[in-house]
Formats: sequence, C-alpha cells, structure tokens
Amino acid sequence: MKDGHDLLIVGGGPAGLATALHAARAGFDAVVAEPRREPVDKACGEGLMPGAVRALAALGVEVPGHPIDGIRYVQEPRRAQAYFRYGPGLGVRRTSLHGALHAAVRAAGVPVVRLRVEEVRQDSTGVHVPGTGLRARWLVAADGLHSPLRRSLGLGVPTRGAPRYGLRRHYAVAPWSSCVEVHWGRHGEAYVTPLGPELVGIALLTARRVPFDAQLAGFPELAARLPPETAVTTVRGAGPLRQKARARLHGRVLLVGDAAGYVDALTGEGISLALTGAEALVGNLRRGTPGRYETDWNRATRRHRLLTELLLRARQKPAFAPLIVPTAERLPRVFTAAVNALA
Repeated sequence: MKDGHDLLIVGGGPAGLATALHAARAGFDAVVAEPRREPVDKACGEGLMPGAVRALAALGVEVPGHPIDGIRYVQEPRRAQAYFRYGPGLGVRRTSLHGALHAAVRAAGVPVVRLRVEEVRQDSTGVHVPGTGLRARWLVAADGLHSPLRRSLGLGVPTRGAPRYGLRRHYAVAPWSSCVEVHWGRHGEAYVTPLGPELVGIALLTARRVPFDAQLAGFPELAARLPPETAVTTVRGAGPLRQKARARLHGRVLLVGDAAGYVDALTGEGISLALTGAEALVGNLRRGTPGRYETDWNRATRRHRLLTELLLRARQKPAFAPLIVPTAERLPRVFTAAVNALA
C-alpha cells in the first residue's frame, strides 16, 4: 500500500492549480491544500500575455476574457505602442481565471482540501503536515508572495530598496483601447486592462502608502475617464512586491509561482512565470531529476527577471524615469522587441 500521495501542493492559486494539472497528466497522485473557497480573488493586473494564453490552452483550460493586442506606454503627451507578434493576450478577471483552473483540477480528479499549511516536516522519503495525517513524497510550496512555507524553511532573503505595492479596482466603462495601457506618473504606474465590453481593471503600482483615489489623482487624464460612480469593486492591495528565495528546492520541498521569488509587477508576467514554473517542476519530478529544477527555473525566468530588473532600476532613478516613455516612442522597434521578448 502506498504511503501517502506523490505530491502535496500547498496553495490553490494559479501556480498550485497548474502544478496539479501537470501532475495529473504525468500520472502523479496529487492533492491540493487551500484554505480559501473558490473562486479566489487577488489584486493583480489581470492581463495575460500571449505566452500565458498558450500555456493555458496547452493544459486544456478555456478562460473567458477580452482580447489584448499589445502594450501601450502613456506619459502625456507621449505614447509608445507595441503589438504582440505571436497571438493575442487576454484580459481576464482573476476570479474567472481561478474558477476555470479550479474546475479543470476537479475534472482531472485532483482533490482540493480546505487546509492551511504553514509548517511541514520532512525526512529522507517524504514530507508530512503535523497533526493532519497528510503525507507525500514531495511537497510543492505554491503559497504565494509572502509564502509561510518559504519563511518557515528559512528560505527567505531580505530585500533592499523602497518596497512597492499594488492596488486594484474595476470600473464599468467601455475599454478605449485594445491594448493594456501603462500610464507613467511621478510616483508610480497605472495599468489599464480591458476585461469586457463595459469593464476595465485599474492596477496601480507605487511605493507610496496612500489611498487608491489619491494615487489615481496623480494621473489626471486617466482619472477623467473613470468617474467615481463607475467603480464596481472595492480596492484590493498586495505587497511588498519584491520577494527573494535562497533556492527553489529544499530537501523534498519545491517552490513555485510567487513563492519561488518575485521581482515586480512592472512587466505583468506573474501568471506566465507561474505556468512555466509548474511545467518545469513536474517535468523534473517525472524524469527523476528534481535537482535540475533550480537550473530550469533560472533558465526559464532569466529573461523576464533581467528585463524587469533593468526597467525597475531605471524607474527608480529620478534622472532616468522621465525618459522611459520618450525613449520607447523614439525607438519603436526596440520597444516592440522588448515587449515580445516578454510576451
């Protein structure tokens, strides 16, 4: 009789659910531990890049959303626009994405148990959660940006610099562009994602700890398009955004998604990286090469981490920040190449 599961996946967000789907396809006996009821909402930009759309399609997950043709940078009166070369992106409510992934996991026969896991014990043959009876050969920590498991295992790394935060709200107005717009302001960025015929999502990224409306007022042209009475959801927040992990593998525990490390939401690739990481993780367990996961994770995320880090550093330099959009406008081919390298 088998002693426990093959995989215990802690965290039922996109990273954990994608891991569960890959695990089921690989023939693993997996279980997901998630204390929240579905669908789970979260503050995020809600724009899926083309790579994420393709990864979901490869998993057989259909997600309703609004097509996105590219990325537009705005710093009045300047604009720079880059279209996706390899298929459209998709504007998707976080709840819709989570609901579709959760339904796919259920259909694949992977159980989801209502359980909060913040501490584990491991030995040479597996991992168990004290007091629950849950045991598995491998544990996947997909428990988010501020991963309790990353912290409990001593894998967290202190970060430097001013912490950045994200705020998100939805407005019942018709999208005025088929692109995700990134408005660059003095203190942060505002992301406009088309989500439906009469719905846009506004995500603000900033180091300032002030209310959403005060942040939005720093983008007067954008605020004029969003009368207060058109707001249809409450404000959700997330952060600090930058998180580091010493390693993605610790004994029989593997980290994936935001738990594995996160630079910033500036380039909007969190879901793509979660899906890529899930595939690399399960692939290495299937091949019996868990030690290669760290290398594969670094290779798969290197381009994103490098470009995001460079853009973030430029953003935080007072002399360089005002030049980002004018430079993108003057060098449209370079801007398009950078956007598609991430897409």
